[in-house]
Amino acid sequence: MSFDPAAATAAYIDSLGPEALAKAEAYTVGGHWILLWGVLVGALVTWLIVRSGLPDRLQLRLRGKPVRAAFLVSALVLALSSLLTLPWTLYTDYFRMKAYGRTSQPLGDWLGQMALSTAISIVLGALFFLGLYTLIRKAGKSWWVWSGGLVAAVIALMLLAGPVLIEPLFNEYKPLPAGEVRTALEVQAAKAGIPADRIFVYDGSRQSNNFTANVSGVFGSARIAISDVALHGANLNEVKAVTGHEIGHYVSGHIWRGVALFSALAMLFFFLADRLFPRLARLFGSKASIGDPAGLPILLFFASLAGLLAQPISSSFSRWSEADADRYSLETVNLPDALSSALVKTAEYRYPRPGRLEEILFYDHPSVERRVRTAMEWKAAHPSTPDTARDEGGS
Repeated sequence: MSFDPAAATAAYIDSLGPEALAKAEAYTVGGHWILLWGVLVGALVTWLIVRSGLPDRLQLRLRGKPVRAAFLVSALVLALSSLLTLPWTLYTDYFRMKAYGRTSQPLGDWLGQMALSTAISIVLGALFFLGLYTLIRKAGKSWWVWSGGLVAAVIALMLLAGPVLIEPLFNEYKPLPAGEVRTALEVQAAKAGIPADRIFVYDGSRQSNNFTANVSGVFGSARIAISDVALHGANLNEVKAVTGHEIGHYVSGHIWRGVALFSALAMLFFFLADRLFPRLARLFGSKASIGDPAGLPILLFFASLAGLLAQPISSSFSRWSEADADRYSLETVNLPDALSSALVKTAEYRYPRPGRLEEILFYDHPSVERRVRTAMEWKAAHPSTPDTARDEGGS
């Protein structure tokens, strides 16, 4: 009897059971609505900050000191925004996750990490907007042309510094212990040019019960990082297949393509913002111009709205890169069943059978069903694949 990729795919997805599938669908669709409601929350927060007059008063006090005003007013706006959105963030990022079993993190620990994350975001965000307002002041009408370069430089800096300076503040990264898993991953890392001493396991279970791994950083900061959830919840072949996928992102240069895309989108965003800002500012009752730091609340709201509208574009790129990383894993590791069984574990928080329009609009990964079908078609085309994912014990 010949191998049937469609039947094999259906068997993988159905193995979750109807209850888990229904829960995954509710969680995923709820996440779509959160994106939409988030824009309305952002509009309310913008109106409250503008009505408070605090950014305008601070800018007026710092008149004649443009550098100091840009940094301090931006920091104030970001702090006010974080404070006002805290109830919404508590619901979306903690209580909702808790209700769906996506996190076991105590509330106190979550609040502590949230405070640290917010402080870092305020400082780094204020520095970014200092650069942006300096660009507006110095470059004149063509400032938006140069904004793409500023965004690209910031993203590249974060890619380089994030794994070294920021991520260790939230999780503990340890070298992957010696054993068959490390031996296998060292072989994969060597092929990708990642040093053997850059393979880590981290306590991802502190924040999330999601099955995940990643290859992050660039140049000397590049590393393979596997969540303890994935390490302890997968067998050796699944770890190899998932790591092959993550290495595929690194080898194929998806990071740099993403930098180019988001820089281009940033230029388009700032071009539109330059023309639409006065009208939007009047809508919120503000007299600020786009070059005034006091107008940052309006700019942030416009960014949230534009980000929602641009999501199909960014998500399409992300889906392509994820499919390409799957291809790399299949071609180099050649474990289609292991990749499929690992993907099914992510279906608990990403409904595997969305409608095509839903997938295009909201999914930043191809649906699990689509990815498993690709793996099964690969298996059908390579019938001699030595895949024992279903038979090996946990790693």
